[in-house]
Amino acid sequence: MDEERAAQLRQMKWRATGLLVAVSVVFVALAVQPSEAAWVGYAIATAEGSMVGGLADWFAVTALFRHPLGIPIPHTAIIRRRKDQFAETLGAFVRDNFLSPAVIAERVRAAQVARRTATWLTEPGTSETVAGTVVDGLVGAVDLVGDDDLHRLLHDEIDQAVRSVPFGRIAGRALEAAVGEQRHRPLVDAGLRGAVTLLDEQREPLRQRFAESSPWWIPGAVEGRVFDRLLDGVRLLLASVAEDPDHELRTTVDHRLLRLAGKLQHDPATAAKVDEAVTGVLDHPDARGWTRTVWADLSRALHEQRDDPGSRLRTRVAEAVLAVGHRLADDPALQERITAAAETAVGSAVERHRDEISSLVSATMAGWDADETSTRLELLLGRDLQFIRINGTVVGGLAGFVLHTVADVLGRA
Repeated sequence: MDEERAAQLRQMKWRATGLLVAVSVVFVALAVQPSEAAWVGYAIATAEGSMVGGLADWFAVTALFRHPLGIPIPHTAIIRRRKDQFAETLGAFVRDNFLSPAVIAERVRAAQVARRTATWLTEPGTSETVAGTVVDGLVGAVDLVGDDDLHRLLHDEIDQAVRSVPFGRIAGRALEAAVGEQRHRPLVDAGLRGAVTLLDEQREPLRQRFAESSPWWIPGAVEGRVFDRLLDGVRLLLASVAEDPDHELRTTVDHRLLRLAGKLQHDPATAAKVDEAVTGVLDHPDARGWTRTVWADLSRALHEQRDDPGSRLRTRVAEAVLAVGHRLADDPALQERITAAAETAVGSAVERHRDEISSLVSATMAGWDADETSTRLELLLGRDLQFIRINGTVVGGLAGFVLHTVADVLGRA
């Protein structure tokens, strides 16, 4: 880029200098061979004006970047001498004119970020591309962290989160709410029916256990009759409680459950037993093995989903991306909210960092060598400044022509 600009600058310098040399040759040619012809006077005046204009603008343009002809004339090589002041001025100019909140907000709104994003998200293939990028990012994040480190972190976070939960009080509130709203009834009914079924299924094993624990001197017939009476009585009681929603034992159970709920909520010792039971699970070696297994399964599943273009994860992410795009495209209010949020976010960031950006511009330019600064700016602006020389030569010639015409007319009057 710098080489191309340097070539363009040299070309424009040759054009401007060539025009100045041409009018100078015309002036010298006409001056060394005086003539009484009227047009010669006009031509000489025009050439003189072109020379003066071209030389003046050559001096002005050259004085910006260096001393003309290497002569240290005062107020020349301005950029080299005042580089640091230019750096500060440029930084302030960028800050005040390009980084003001109003300008940034206008540019963000004009960019129509929400509408363009919606259009892009709904284009064919975009959702699949985004889904692939998201899945690749997830796998990359998983691979970036070591399995042992992540397993330890996962277990520690779960352990800390679980230990911070007051399971005892939560269980007490839940039990109180369940009993108060009679939500425990189905569970009690199922328990009663299960107990009846269990007694029926285990009748003979229970009979044998009863016989083994009975005194030896009790006759077998009496022993069997006692067992049947006991078991049938228990079974009948459980069955009657299960069939009667208003049975007095149900009321007793409800009262006991409510008392337990109260103790769980207000008795630290009782609540601590529940908490210890839960945290005791975390201290078991199998718990750490479980978290390791979970993480290994998750990592393997992510790799498989990434390698399969038609995987469920990719499909779900693509569907979500497409849904977001359609929602954004069809909801002007949502677009406006996103635009406003973008304006606020960008404006806030610029407001916080505009001085730093300004300082960066100033410090960068101030850090340049004076000759390097002059060269950079000349490559950037020099080509256009050569047009000033050309224009100065042309305008000077026109001025000389006009002045000679006025003088000629006044002389004849």
